Amino acid sequence: MKIAAIDIGSNAARLLINEVKISNNKPEFIKLNLLRIPLRLGMDVFTMGMIGQEREKMVIDSMKIFSDLMRIYKVDHYRACATSAMRDASNGNEIIRQVKETSGINIEIISGDEEATLIYENHVAEGLDKEFSYLYIDVGGGSTELTFYENGKMVYEKSFNIGTIRLLNNLVTLENWQEMKEEIKENIVSKRPLVAIGSGGNINKVFSMSKTKDGKPMTLAHLKKVYKEFNELSVEERMTKHTLREDRADVLVHALRIFNNVMSWSDISRIFVPKISVADGLIHNIYSQLHEKK
Repeated sequence: MKIAAIDIGSNAARLLINEVKISNNKPEFIKLNLLRIPLRLGMDVFTMGMIGQEREKMVIDSMKIFSDLMRIYKVDHYRACATSAMRDASNGNEIIRQVKETSGINIEIISGDEEATLIYENHVAEGLDKEFSYLYIDVGGGSTELTFYENGKMVYEKSFNIGTIRLLNNLVTLENWQEMKEEIKENIVSKRPLVAIGSGGNINKVFSMSKTKDGKPMTLAHLKKVYKEFNELSVEERMTKHTLREDRADVLVHALRIFNNVMSWSDISRIFVPKISVADGLIHNIYSQLHEKK
């Protein structure tokens, strides 16, 4: 069985295609393709309240490409979800209608809480050591989703309108930060040692740059060091020194600021980066629903 997930975020749109095979009575998810297109919808939405003509055309053209790829791979089932930018865009529903007409793809706009819940579909909690409590931090362009696990169960989830594209455009207020800090201080509390799990393209890039072995955590001290270095460099210098694309070099420092604040406020000193995403959660969600129907 082949399953596809489309995640239309504030910074980029992603198409993930997986083949699901059953091994020892358990599903094995094999990645066949992952395509990322930096649409940057948040650059329009968070400043103008709508998606401009140029980016509107990019969305429609990208979905045609995604539709063609799904047909080439003979995808059996898919789900397409849009998050923060499309939620806030005054013309979001009109663009969704055009996408349906031109490519046949049906896009759902999901809430921040639904976005956080999709992370749970990754079955992150199943492999976690019960001696610890875990804070899952998913940083996107328009929002940050926090999900807190204790005893292998999700006990708290919250979406905040603090994201890399919003920060890039100076659209995050002190009140936004204060709300996040107070929520964390009140709800992310445990008698067990706390560990973070990070997701999103930026933390994945920091992890690969750190040369940390897979399965090993990075430290908050390391993230603070990288943040300080990047904050002192121009976007062009970051691109040259670390061989980064421009659409990664300009937001990476903002992502690090979010991770550093969340980890500091929750007294967490280590973060694991297992390379899981909303798209992965969508794939698991589709498979789980199909399995239940059987």
